[in-house]
Amino acid sequence: MVDAAFASGFPTGFLVIAGGGAGGRRSGGDYSGGGGAGGYRTNEGTSGANSDAETPLALTAGDYIISVGAGGSSSSATNWTGGSNSVFYSVTSIGGGRGGGLTSIPSWIPATVGGSGGGGGEGASSALGTTSQGLGGGNAGGGAGGGGGGASQVGQNGASNNGGNGGNGLASTITGNSVVRAGGGGGSGPSSHGDGGTGGGGNASTSGVANLGGGGAAWSGAGNGNGGSGVVIFTLPTRATAIFSAGVTQTSAIVGLNRVYTVTATSTTSETVTIS
Repeated sequence: MVDAAFASGFPTGFLVIAGGGAGGRRSGGDYSGGGGAGGYRTNEGTSGANSDAETPLALTAGDYIISVGAGGSSSSATNWTGGSNSVFYSVTSIGGGRGGGLTSIPSWIPATVGGSGGGGGEGASSALGTTSQGLGGGNAGGGAGGGGGGASQVGQNGASNNGGNGGNGLASTITGNSVVRAGGGGGSGPSSHGDGGTGGGGNASTSGVANLGGGGAAWSGAGNGNGGSGVVIFTLPTRATAIFSAGVTQTSAIVGLNRVYTVTATSTTSETVTIS
């Protein structure tokens, strides 16, 4: 039986971050763009693209869909991918866009739109982010690729043979500690590669950080430059209970008057949490 104080629903805070996009491929002296960070949505503090916190949420007793998006894959040298969406109830964060690059001239692969957009590579334009989730990637220029967009900052343009830095992510204190998430991946250039944005963006052919939704850096070999997986974090009053389906990996901790649930992986896109 639901406590009468919560008859209209349990006040629920959330932070939903999608998987980051893979960085673009580069080959030899060619250059490519960093992957965009996963979309960032929250009703606890600043939301993605430096937007206002989303509307307060109250969940009544029932079952709710929950899904953590995987990071984009760089396993294919011809079709690396953007990140996958993360979902909590009606809140969907969009996967980060892949970085632009090429396989062999003139096979240019464009960056894609995502939660945050991928950075531009040689012969391939950058891409925009999604409104109130993230920002766009930087443009290629001066013989170097642009950085992937982050939750709080546009990716830096490439310039003078130096890859652009990935855009920075956003800090949240929903878990009781300040953590920056959803940074864009660095672009590549003949002289230097851009740094990943704060919040898990990949540096110099490295992958975005898992559960931060970071974009992967521009890469030169399969297995490098993957996007980082996303995360779903939500809070409920300690009087509420939450029971998860078998495919959910999660931890919880009490912070003040709430219990904070951190979901780091789901085995399918139809996993659930039952709140009562």
